[in-house]
Amino acid sequence: MSTVDIQGYFIEDLSVGMAAQSERTITGGDIDRFADVTGDVNPIHLDEDYASTTIFKSRIAHGMLTASFISAVIANQLPGPGAIYLSQSLRFKAPVKPGDKVVTRATVTDLKSERRRATLTCECLVGDTVVLDGEAEVMVPSRAA
Repeated sequence: MSTVDIQGYFIEDLSVGMAAQSERTITGGDIDRFADVTGDVNPIHLDEDYASTTIFKSRIAHGMLTASFISAVIANQLPGPGAIYLSQSLRFKAPVKPGDKVVTRATVTDLKSERRRATLTCECLVGDTVVLDGEAEVMVPSRAA
């Protein structure tokens, strides 16, 4: 793997308004694996019979599973490899169910070049419904460093 393959944007390359997105369809297996890794075995995520008695009427994905798609966009695309997460706010607005296609977007809203910081608004959508939104602050590599 060359340096070009593993380096994302430098702070000098970013501008307000730059955006990136990804898509992923959630499967029951994704939910099961996330539960295995995290230990979050709430039956709303894992037990269809139990989940059918809730307001959601079926299994739902862990909110943090959906939020992890934001991490992937930041780590892989914008700013990409080399970026370091500093903070993330999240608001969970609607459930994500197995079979839902989640579109995740991150958009640069502020830059503090002297501190190598970028602020990004983040959102996850299923169709036209925002299921999660928030804001991330990341440290971005500089060519000068």
